[in-house]
Amino acid sequence: MSSPRILLITPPLTQLNTPYPATAYIKGFLTGRGYQVTQADLGLDLVLKLFSQEGLRRVFAAIEQGGFELSDNARRMVRLQRSYLTTIGPVIRFLQNKDTTLAPRICHARYLPEASRFDNVADLESAFGTMGLTDQARHLATLYLEDLGDLIKETVGPQFGFSRYAEKLGMSATSFDPLHEALQAAPNLLDQMLEELLDALVARVEPDVVGFSVPFPGNLYGALRLAGRAKQLRPRIKTLMGGGYPNTELRQLKEPRFFDYIDYLTLDDGEGPWLRLLEYLSQKGRHAELVEASLPLAISASNNEAIEMLRQAQHDGLDSPLPFQRTFLRNAAGEVEYVNQPFPDIPHPEVGTPDYSDLPLTEYLSVIEVLNPMHRLWSDGRWNKLTIAHGCYWKRCSFCDVTLDYISRYETAPATLLVDRIEQIIAQTGQTGFHFVDEAAPPLALRDLAVELLRRRVSITWWGNIRFEKTFSPDLCRLLAASGCIAVSGGLEVASDRLLALMEKGVTIAQVARVTDGFTQAGIMVHAYLMYGFPTQSAQETVDSLEVVRQLFGAGIVQSGYWHRFSMTAHSPVGKNPAKYQVAAIGPEPGTFAWNDLWHDDPTGTDHERFGPGLAKALYNYMHGVALQEPLQFWFDFKTPRPTVSRHLIQQALQEEGKPDFARQNNRLFWLGNAPELRQEAGKKGARAVLTFYEQAEDFELKTSPTLGSWLHQLLTRLTTDYDTKLLLKEAAASFPATAGQSFEAFLQSPTWQLLREKGLLLI
Repeated sequence: MSSPRILLITPPLTQLNTPYPATAYIKGFLTGRGYQVTQADLGLDLVLKLFSQEGLRRVFAAIEQGGFELSDNARRMVRLQRSYLTTIGPVIRFLQNKDTTLAPRICHARYLPEASRFDNVADLESAFGTMGLTDQARHLATLYLEDLGDLIKETVGPQFGFSRYAEKLGMSATSFDPLHEALQAAPNLLDQMLEELLDALVARVEPDVVGFSVPFPGNLYGALRLAGRAKQLRPRIKTLMGGGYPNTELRQLKEPRFFDYIDYLTLDDGEGPWLRLLEYLSQKGRHAELVEASLPLAISASNNEAIEMLRQAQHDGLDSPLPFQRTFLRNAAGEVEYVNQPFPDIPHPEVGTPDYSDLPLTEYLSVIEVLNPMHRLWSDGRWNKLTIAHGCYWKRCSFCDVTLDYISRYETAPATLLVDRIEQIIAQTGQTGFHFVDEAAPPLALRDLAVELLRRRVSITWWGNIRFEKTFSPDLCRLLAASGCIAVSGGLEVASDRLLALMEKGVTIAQVARVTDGFTQAGIMVHAYLMYGFPTQSAQETVDSLEVVRQLFGAGIVQSGYWHRFSMTAHSPVGKNPAKYQVAAIGPEPGTFAWNDLWHDDPTGTDHERFGPGLAKALYNYMHGVALQEPLQFWFDFKTPRPTVSRHLIQQALQEEGKPDFARQNNRLFWLGNAPELRQEAGKKGARAVLTFYEQAEDFELKTSPTLGSWLHQLLTRLTTDYDTKLLLKEAAASFPATAGQSFEAFLQSPTWQLLREKGLLLI
């Protein structure tokens, strides 16, 4: 095994619309080190195999043979199986954007068989308008697939889900027993399909090493079943695992049976640990090849000394300290061992460009589960995934795993390198959409990236996760929009200033309102992550939070949101010091397998479980602009307190004045427009300068004195052609003509300056 053949697998299921990026990152890194790497998304492959005419035939046959006790909904679907078999192929092609002409038939011809998911179908015309026919059809086709998913879950594949597979087996699994039992059981129909896919893949690639990325609990069962099958097919194969799930859940792993499936489990970033493992396996393979080639010669010569020397050669390097980094394995004694030699981490600028080659990018499905235009970004469209920086620059939030490497180690990469990577990915995938998957993209790094994209005229569409901090000024939001930003998501969490301070979130409600307003005014959609059930949160604070959320949607400055129930994790400040937050951790005790989510008792808080359905129902309606004026009690089936926050809280926050331009002397001037044309013309009061601006949507003129006109023409032409020079406002002030007839401060308050600011002259 001089250089092992490597197969990287994303097990089912993550997303249907775009590849999960982990294997692309590892492939890009390892191929840059000379390794031969193939990658596969078996989640997508399973869905395409299952949701095909042949796949559904197998499903319906298994249902008829299995003697299942069917619900009325499932029985109706079985009776309609001919319709499903006829339509499944065209629907999948339509969702792959390979046959968009099917849209009118889906919308108007009663083409799709309908089951329970269609019961509450929205008023599509009001949601999409008369021009959104393709989107209407995509939403209906998504409901059709979800109906089939419900049928499969009720019958032949109880663990199935479109973004998870046997998720419950991986969640809070302190014991390996349930997983072990499921893995030892005979495979169900979906397991059989999955193993068939792996069999074909292994036969084609003939890998020596198979690596699994397991980002979520819903990927674990599939990864272990695939790993076990790979070992049956090629007993000498080595299996590796890393990803978000082991990084948070398996840091105290002691379960030997896990290593019946996985030879090596690594934590945190995979580049360094996997590179050490592959170097070790290559070296180990060379020792074995040497012995295998030389032993017959030594035996034929009956040279015992030579045999012993060769055996020693095989032994050398194997029993010396293992050269591993953040790696679990099962040692010769059958015990779980953790090895972490002090190798340096691979710096963020050196991890390389994600490599999406050999992933079937045209086969992914664009589905629309929710009509909200911001919410659909997670499931619609093929997004190249990339990170601006490693870790989180804030890393203080008390509910977050701030002690773990993926958050605590913060590193950036130069904007020039990021745009190089962006251009490489576009050339490879043909896709110009990017989802920046940072914990929280740093505002200054985003500023530099936006400037570099504009400087190099690289046209992309992008969105990502941020913190709602004041650095995101309205001008910075406009710059990001000009560089292609269409949406941001960020954590508002519990919309209560007391609780935001307790969380050490570093923002206030008023600040969030102003930042989200800046994004919205720039044409960027905003998604808010919301939380309920934080320690000591009262029923009053929950209702007040909902009132704040209502006002944010009512003001039109948040377009989408999602409520999460607070979960106390072992690696967060709350989990490490529950007494500080007036809660008590009551379990579970660490077992031999997963340990992360902690049960806790909140004696000063409220019964948070009761509020969940009402909060979700209210938010769903707010996202669609419905019932914003209803009293909050409307959403709950039990008595709730009246909100105590002012009904004008958000509007008052938005009316607060920002810094005047003259007080921003150290800000950089940036002009989003083109260089103007300058001409002189006669006027009633003498000569005047006319600056003509030719812009995207409309042209406009600016008339001023010849002195000011000449100065502005020179200034704006320089800003248009020289992106590398950072011209500060105070430097522009120093060049302001003394003969202008007014002070620079007065000029900054003039209609001429205000018009330029409105049209795209930014201070960033």
